[in-house]
Amino acid sequence: MGEISERSIPGPVGEIPIRIYRPTTDGPHPLIMLFHGGGWVIGDLDTEDSMSRGLVNRLNAVLVSVDYRMAPEHKFPAAPEDCYAATVWAVENANELGVDASKIAISGTSAGGNLSAAVAQMARDCKGPSIKHQVLFCPVIDMEFERPSVIANAEGYGLTTEGMKWFWDQYIGSDGDGHNPYASVIRAKDLSGLPDATVIAAEYDPLLDEAADYAAALKAAGNNVTYTEYKRMNHGFNGSFGLIDAALQACEEASARILASFDK
Repeated sequence: MGEISERSIPGPVGEIPIRIYRPTTDGPHPLIMLFHGGGWVIGDLDTEDSMSRGLVNRLNAVLVSVDYRMAPEHKFPAAPEDCYAATVWAVENANELGVDASKIAISGTSAGGNLSAAVAQMARDCKGPSIKHQVLFCPVIDMEFERPSVIANAEGYGLTTEGMKWFWDQYIGSDGDGHNPYASVIRAKDLSGLPDATVIAAEYDPLLDEAADYAAALKAAGNNVTYTEYKRMNHGFNGSFGLIDAALQACEEASARILASFDK
């Protein structure tokens, strides 16, 4: 890295901690917004540090990692509101950050993939930042537990189906709407006009089928989508740099797709 720094920025109800990764080259650079995983309940700015560094080095981009408010203390929609606010802030402060606000991508793993998908929809709906690409690693897509992979991969592969139900309960709460399209992103009435998407899934993941379904729904709505299922992998494999070759391959795939969108 050229530089890594931390600061807080204004959010909807208080300060949002962020970490900024910079490449060694002179700018302006593309901008990557990254939202970490952890079921909206756990995780922090260190959770996807290796992925952040991998993307910065491959994209020659500035990356802003967002430490959004988490459940159960801060239930939906606190997390997507913080992530969207941080994205707007980064665009409004493009000169200070040394970024080209016409080249923006968003990325996240698991709950972070869910938040990336939500921010993509929010930016479209609110006529906000023009996001070029969204990378969804093993994303949470739908508060629904009947798809075949949820049953077949219910336990034994890290993330369990019961664990996923618990995360949803913490995030939504007893009186929340889990089918809100900014929570269950596949339930949006209209999925057209969204950024190009790279959806990366794992064979042994309860969330495999919902990731595949979202990729198909995005493509059916006319978006540019690539979907890849990584065989013999489990949930969140992409964060295991130095341990799993497929993690490097997933980062390479995502980076190539982002660059292709930036070049349009």
